[in-house]
Amino acid sequence: MRKLVTALIVIPLLIIFVTFAVANRASVTVTFDPFDSVDPAFAVKMPLFLLILTLIAFGIIVGGIVTWFGQRKWRVRAHRAEQEASDLREKLQSRQWPPQTQLPSAESAPLSFPPAA
Repeated sequence: MRKLVTALIVIPLLIIFVTFAVANRASVTVTFDPFDSVDPAFAVKMPLFLLILTLIAFGIIVGGIVTWFGQRKWRVRAHRAEQEASDLREKLQSRQWPPQTQLPSAESAPLSFPPAA
């Protein structure tokens, strides 16, 4: 079942990726020199689809890092709660909780009915 669901997700994504790559295979020049556009100091020629997919991957990575740092306080609280629960479990196991008391058995204390009025 899991392989079927994976195939139903991966195969359409692969078809979309290949179609996107074929449709956007023209080369573009990427430069980081805003002052000299004719002869830039650093320039890279790459297919447009590769540039777009690289920027998407970069955005996913940056977004994941920002989210990870944003959730730090929740991870700290969860860690503290787990530690506290572990400490309480250890304390509970080290004690005899609650002390067992013996109830009188049925043979030693027979039931008696109150006298009739």
